[in-house]
Amino acid sequence: MKSYWPDEYLKKKTTAPKAIEQIKSGQRIFISTACGEPQHLLTELAEQAGRFSDLEIIRLQSLETEPISLIADESPAHNFTIRSFYSGSTVPEALLKTRRFSIPVNLSHVPHLFQMRQVPIHVAMVQVSPPDDFGWMSLGVSVDITLSAALSADMVIAQVNPRMPRVLGHSFLHVNDVDLLVEYEEDLITIAEPPRADIARIIARHVSKLIDDGSTIQLGIGELPQAAFEALADKMDLGIHTQVLTDGTMELVEQGVVTNRKKGLNDGKIVASSAIGSKELYEFIHDNPSIEFHPSDYVNNPLIIAAHNRMVSLNEVSCMDLTGQVAVDARPENYYSGVTGMLDFIRGSSMAPHGKSILIIPSTNIEKKTSRIVPVLDNHMAVVVPRSDVYYVVSEYGVVNLFGKSLEERAIAMISLAHPDFREELFAAALEEGLIGEGRNLRESLHAVYPLKIEKKITIDGTEVMIRPIKPVDERRLQEHFYNLNQQDVVKRFLYRKMSFVRDDVASMYEIDYVKEMTIVAVIGEFGFGRIIAVGGYVLDTESNIAEMAFSVSRDWQGKGLSKIIMKKLADAACENGITGLMAYTALNNSPMVKLFKSLPYKVTIEHEQDMLLMHCRFDEERGE
Repeated sequence: MKSYWPDEYLKKKTTAPKAIEQIKSGQRIFISTACGEPQHLLTELAEQAGRFSDLEIIRLQSLETEPISLIADESPAHNFTIRSFYSGSTVPEALLKTRRFSIPVNLSHVPHLFQMRQVPIHVAMVQVSPPDDFGWMSLGVSVDITLSAALSADMVIAQVNPRMPRVLGHSFLHVNDVDLLVEYEEDLITIAEPPRADIARIIARHVSKLIDDGSTIQLGIGELPQAAFEALADKMDLGIHTQVLTDGTMELVEQGVVTNRKKGLNDGKIVASSAIGSKELYEFIHDNPSIEFHPSDYVNNPLIIAAHNRMVSLNEVSCMDLTGQVAVDARPENYYSGVTGMLDFIRGSSMAPHGKSILIIPSTNIEKKTSRIVPVLDNHMAVVVPRSDVYYVVSEYGVVNLFGKSLEERAIAMISLAHPDFREELFAAALEEGLIGEGRNLRESLHAVYPLKIEKKITIDGTEVMIRPIKPVDERRLQEHFYNLNQQDVVKRFLYRKMSFVRDDVASMYEIDYVKEMTIVAVIGEFGFGRIIAVGGYVLDTESNIAEMAFSVSRDWQGKGLSKIIMKKLADAACENGITGLMAYTALNNSPMVKLFKSLPYKVTIEHEQDMLLMHCRFDEERGE
């Protein structure tokens, strides 16, 4: 029979030195993760380091310069060995020296290792809030794998810190479950929000276009995923189910963007397993009834993730190759890496109703001297996400969807996301590796920068239509658009009867520079699998500095104003790119094309040339009222 818990508390209360004295050489010690680390206990463990041999410290990947890390680095063969659950690459120097101790595993499976004693924990050192009236102490900002480690350990040493927030959910340890209690008040580890670089804002705008109202979001740690919070300010009824809670979530709740009303699971609740951020964030989650923390075998369980409506996982990666393989690294500025749990969320979100997995990759390193998109991942870059699990990929140069795509389509898509300075060598490597067929030439698109500002989403007869510049990945759907036109519309577009639309014939429409050549398409359907229903484009005659235009619209979408929208966007782009004016040839009986050209706000001149009409205008000659 257990005694009354306050009596137990007094019996177990001790000092840090006495608590650490209970640890024996050769034992395996678990330490709470990230900002939940019991700093006072770790400092004392370091003080007593000289009397230990072969202590094995086990935790999630951590790069901070705590005393234990420093001692293990200075004398790795004697006092401490640090084992980390980490599935990323070991390219960073800080990880390379201890790579042999890394345990690659998905975070959702780690609690099972503890519970089944496959990785037995002898001592768990955790940090908790003071007990409530019933003897329950919250693990606060670090529940993840900490709860299962504590419940599975032979001995639990808990630092009781009044500054640890009391977080609701499945996050509590009872006084009866703890062996030693050390009362010590100190500030929790905090991490400032990363600065927002221009590239982060560009990528965030791309990401925002992929996220619908009512989505449930998971965001990884890092500057780029966190920048997405700013771009989500105009969304409605978002929900949060994520591994790590950060300050960005708090801000979206305050703005009324996050309501959690349409999650489909745990409605009305923000669900996470840990928190990393500011003191204000810790105050926000304290005793907040709208927030629940649960262990990683729940939060990271792909089946739980998949049960949410419109689940979106958003994670930053370090490197990708042309086939879509993904490498991810922990970075020195991160106390806690989301690497180990990334694949759980990618797979869970892809199984969810209308779910999306989005990977973010800056095209280069910070110095812009190295491409993060490479021909093939080398031996030092561990594949964290297999190519078969990759869906949406975003860089500052655009968005692609690799799911269901061939290796050639993937290579072309990844090259389009790379920095223009590296596209030629990537294209050459793809040819050499046989990823792209011989004779293929991406021409001007190798150096083109996708003009995001031209994109516009409209609704016609209840169907969403995306108006956007064409991309190299649109090759096949462009061919399908032309093959599906009837012969009358083909003649209007090409001015003669055309029966085939092979790659060489249409390449000039998608292998473009977006300046001298511009093609804008209207697309319906799922991103990456949509159908082109209208095409408009211009090609510049450099001698006259006049651009020739042409259009085609699928028969079932004619008469709905698509050509007029595309025409205006083409004219605006041409004018902005320094082109003098526009021209177009059309058949004598093509009155819709004449009417379309005359809709421009410029003086239009029409001339007869044999059996065709030549229409042209100049941007410096506006039409009078």
